Amino acid sequence: MRDYIDVTGKNEDEAISKALAQLGLDRDDVSVEVLERAKSGFLGLGACPAKIRVYYGPEEEKAPEPAPAPKPIPEPEPVREEAPRPAEKRERPERRDRAPRERRERPEKKERPAAEPPRREDPAPLQAVPLGEEVDDEKAAAIKTFLSGLLEHLDSAAEVKVYLPEKGRYKVILEGQGLGALIGRRGETLDAIQQLTSYAVNRDGGPRVRIHLDAENYRAKREQSLQHLARKVAGKVVRYRRSVTLEPMNAYERHVIHTALQEYEGVTTYSTGTDPNRRVVVAFDRSR
Repeated sequence: MRDYIDVTGKNEDEAISKALAQLGLDRDDVSVEVLERAKSGFLGLGACPAKIRVYYGPEEEKAPEPAPAPKPIPEPEPVREEAPRPAEKRERPERRDRAPRERRERPEKKERPAAEPPRREDPAPLQAVPLGEEVDDEKAAAIKTFLSGLLEHLDSAAEVKVYLPEKGRYKVILEGQGLGALIGRRGETLDAIQQLTSYAVNRDGGPRVRIHLDAENYRAKREQSLQHLARKVAGKVVRYRRSVTLEPMNAYERHVIHTALQEYEGVTTYSTGTDPNRRVVVAFDRSR
């Protein structure tokens, strides 16, 4: 059995946060089992905290059971010794001369090359998708105007470039150095800037357009990281036959997880909770 600790909290999220802080681990390094759901009670009466069990550490292999002790062999009964009888001489038949057998030469065994250990496939390097030339239409001008003012308030010297890979969808790239503050933890700041830009550009009426904001190729890197996470968690689910709940994600990131595991043998995925705390659950599928 793996090591585990039991932790309580007002809700499951708080209990998970306490356990991760206590163990000093990340969410991907543990498996969570909900023992008791949190109950709010009525007017504060009968409230019950959430209780979870957090498994961590490598799974210990089960030691082989000791072989049963051999049964004692009964000692043979003593045999009475009889006087030896005089041996009779027997004439041995004459040996016939046999022709020597020709020694067949065995074909030499070819040495098989030693099988190489399976190599871990490294993720394919990210390739930049050609976006064509920049556009300078009315919507692109509105995007640049809003973002330039916002970046000025944020003391950022990032350069705004706008492309139109397909009709009605604008690809906005922020270029410059030290853009980590604009991306934020797990892209939260970048998502907020994208949402504000979309609202500012589409509030004046006219045909609604979609805006996709990126910096330092973060979106593609995040998608590749989520696919790797999905396969890693799915392997744990199949191995331990226990469901795993991932951290809260936005709709696009949840879609990446669902798509990455839709053909994975032995698991199924679904979402639970409400935004912004909606999560993906990777569950063991016994029907497959």
